[in-house]
Amino acid sequence: MGIFDLTGRSAVVMGGGGGIGRALAKGLIENGAKVLLADIAEEPLKNAAADIGAACGVEVPYFVCNATVEEEVEALVAFSVKTLGKIAILINAQGFNKKFDALDYDMSAFRAMLDANILSLMMTGKHFGRHFKENGYGKIVSLSSVRGRIATKGTGNAGYCATKGAVDMLTKQLASEFGPFGVTVNAIGPNIVPTPAMVAVFEMRAKEAGISVDEYLKQQGAGIPMRRMGTAEDLVGGVIFLVSEASDFVTGVTLYIDGGLTAIG
Repeated sequence: MGIFDLTGRSAVVMGGGGGIGRALAKGLIENGAKVLLADIAEEPLKNAAADIGAACGVEVPYFVCNATVEEEVEALVAFSVKTLGKIAILINAQGFNKKFDALDYDMSAFRAMLDANILSLMMTGKHFGRHFKENGYGKIVSLSSVRGRIATKGTGNAGYCATKGAVDMLTKQLASEFGPFGVTVNAIGPNIVPTPAMVAVFEMRAKEAGISVDEYLKQQGAGIPMRRMGTAEDLVGGVIFLVSEASDFVTGVTLYIDGGLTAIG
């Protein structure tokens, strides 16, 4: 086994029904891990499990879970252990963004983002962390964003930036508390990633600009050192590093997989 080989490791991907969660789950399986998907909505979760299973030639179990509800997270841990045995890896890929100008922010949406983007990470960290402590080993990787580090020039992202900044700080604190148990806690910070959930947004902005979606994406990527937008697949390598033994002495870090945006931002 090489230091990036995940054979014999079991992983839970929270947010597994989304575009990024799907890509990460597939990458984990391709590198030897057994994976269980979890998400709040059953239909996309079921479809993701079927698609990944067909692509990888394995059965992918799934569990419907609202990660902001403690009893459901406890049930997820129990089901995961029953299904896969000891869990070694937790991926937190859940969350969403709702844009409002700060002067007109819908505070119910702000509260919902706090719940989905940060409370849920504390919830899964708490209960999977207990399991990892018992085992003396575990890897947690959460989905942050460049927006946890740098703000946007335009309006609309007060909620998103605030919650992703909180993800980064929670990552550091959990790393501090869980380190003595042999558990690492890290995050990845991508820029905007084209996923099925973002298609409507891109189409709307491209229409407003009077250009095609492809041209819009090219324009968005032009200001990044790598001169293109990232993809969900671009995130896989960094995550494999963070959940493999290659990163056993790396914890409390947010790895920016952003084509160099934060280097110049």
